[in-house]
Amino acid sequence: MSETVEQAMNVINARDVMSIDLAVVLGAGLGSAADGLDDPIAIPYADLPGFPQGQSEPDGVLVVANVEGLNVAFMRGRSEFHETGDAAAMAAPLETLAMLGATNFILTSGVGSVRGDMHPGNLVLITDHINFGGLNPLIGMSSDGGFISLTDAYDPKLFRRLKRATLHCGVQTHEGVMMWFSGPSFETPAEIRMARTLGADVVTTSMVPEIILARRLGVNVAAVGAVTHYGAGFQGGAPSHGQTLKQAQATAIGLRRLLRVFPKTRELATVG
Repeated sequence: MSETVEQAMNVINARDVMSIDLAVVLGAGLGSAADGLDDPIAIPYADLPGFPQGQSEPDGVLVVANVEGLNVAFMRGRSEFHETGDAAAMAAPLETLAMLGATNFILTSGVGSVRGDMHPGNLVLITDHINFGGLNPLIGMSSDGGFISLTDAYDPKLFRRLKRATLHCGVQTHEGVMMWFSGPSFETPAEIRMARTLGADVVTTSMVPEIILARRLGVNVAAVGAVTHYGAGFQGGAPSHGQTLKQAQATAIGLRRLLRVFPKTRELATVG
């Protein structure tokens, strides 16, 4: 455990949070999915060493609350590679939550659809990814620290629990593979055509580095994409940051319903 992680844990413990059962990372525009919790404990990122700082997340906050008997930590905001140039920028926050006991993580972000039946406003349960950005947050890890298997990067048990949760909350979801681009610019029409050819269903500039980091920690991971736009040149797609952020805020309503029901599903899967 690094000194940074230990310091962050001490801050969280000082707020009477001794353990975490489930960790949720909320992407840009999706922060309201953590609204309406009972007796939440909110800790600004500015008070947490190693958590996102600066202009990209000026209002970032860690929100912890009991949801259906589970201590759930919601990260409202993340560090992105395209903001920092560091694919491992989320290493400390993820390790902090894992060291506090979280063995299950749900990552979320906005995504662009490259499939005709996935429309803005839909949620997509991610089944796999293509790391087209080419960068890996484990580069430079000593010895065998970076040689982890990604065969089941998206935990099958958590995936099935999310599927059950969608049935209970009435939120329609799709399933698909996401392709990661580094950003911050949106993809070109040619890149979107390539993504479709290579088997992607959605594109993103988020989540994939965190998936890899989380798997190195040995935790179970699931990911949910909130479709905010169509990819460039597909279905008339011409995305802009303002458009995607506005759509994410609207889609957060369904995501909030899904995340509230999720803890009601079967007992949390064990790490393995």
